[in-house]
Amino acid sequence: MSETPPNTLQYRFDGPEDAPVLILGPSLGTTWHMWDRQIPELTKQWRVFRFDMPGHGGAPAYPGGSVGDLTARLLATLEGLGVQRFGYAGCALGGAIGLELALRHPERLASLALIAASPRFGTADEFRQRGVIVRTNGLDPIARTAPDRWFTSGFAAAQPAITEWAVQMVRTTDPGCYIAACEALASFDVRAELGSVGVPTLVLVGSDDQVTGPAEARTLVAGVPDARLAVVPGASHLVPVEQPAAVTDLLVRHFSTAWQPGFEAATGHIALPAVQVKAGQVVVPQQTGPVAEIAAAVPPQPRGGGPDPYEAGIKVRREVLGDAHVDQVLAQTDDFSGDFQEYVTRSVWGGVWDRPGLDRRIRSCVTLTALVVGGHLEDLAVHTRAALRNGLTPAEIKEVLLQAAVYCGVPAASSAFRVAQQVVREETTPQE
Repeated sequence: MSETPPNTLQYRFDGPEDAPVLILGPSLGTTWHMWDRQIPELTKQWRVFRFDMPGHGGAPAYPGGSVGDLTARLLATLEGLGVQRFGYAGCALGGAIGLELALRHPERLASLALIAASPRFGTADEFRQRGVIVRTNGLDPIARTAPDRWFTSGFAAAQPAITEWAVQMVRTTDPGCYIAACEALASFDVRAELGSVGVPTLVLVGSDDQVTGPAEARTLVAGVPDARLAVVPGASHLVPVEQPAAVTDLLVRHFSTAWQPGFEAATGHIALPAVQVKAGQVVVPQQTGPVAEIAAAVPPQPRGGGPDPYEAGIKVRREVLGDAHVDQVLAQTDDFSGDFQEYVTRSVWGGVWDRPGLDRRIRSCVTLTALVVGGHLEDLAVHTRAALRNGLTPAEIKEVLLQAAVYCGVPAASSAFRVAQQVVREETTPQE
């Protein structure tokens, strides 16, 4: 166990002190206990390091708003412990941290396993919407539906104790840290960089995962040069909990055979082991759980260059207004309106909204007031949704509109309240 400064993570070690270190990263809403049933077998060969995300499992509530920030905290924790190189297995958000390690800190990574992971998790809109729900209603709606996302229906029905454990695990998470983690996933997208992952990688997924399922796993395998796919039947998103024996067996096989050597001091290069691909399939023995096959790697696809100024603006526009709205606007753009849309993207979103002088919450307050003054009710609806995603609560939006009533007039504010009321209801009602 650990004492946790703001720039590090809560952690624990299991296993012999002189063994190589293997790190297990949790998913959003879980704690290191999601890996409990892997520990007895893994600690036979490795010193296992587990950590909690900020505000999860009783960890101090220092929100981390990006995958890069969470990765930096993990590395700061390891630096303090003298851990330089390690294997890493991460589930979902923990898998995103694994990809970040492989792309930004490859010298630290000996081997990688990505479980229920994706180079981009759903859409940014979905995770920002989840943040709006939590900010308005707390974590209880998310907690009550967690078993539906994490487990197959048969497992949830047969294991009521584990199902209740999952609900309580989410319910006791710090809401602000959960929202920040949602924002981290909303902004995470490394699809164009997968070809730069240079460590042996196991991509493991449950066959019935409806959150990040086999399609996302195959995207990873297609993009990562040295990747293998393992699909575990009869498992959903939290596959290490639902099928622990199969997952443990796959992790042991992968980390026992694909531990990459460190940098050679003489050359500064990594000595890459030869990739061995056997004909047919690698099958998990029946006594360890369901069959899971490891497929051969697929060559990476060519990648394009970095973003230009327009791309920087479109990124901000999507973060504030949401992908669905921006996609609709761009789909309606033609030769007549194209120059205007490009101007808006570059100048408004890349030039003003992205300036550091005001945060996005304040910019949303100013924007809502200006739209009330002008009577632009259609844009007011769009920016009420944006304000919720930017962190304003319904109570704060109400105060903005009340303030506008004083200086802009009651009729204008009355219309604005009708529009905003409908948007708030739509955006903050939990989906059952």
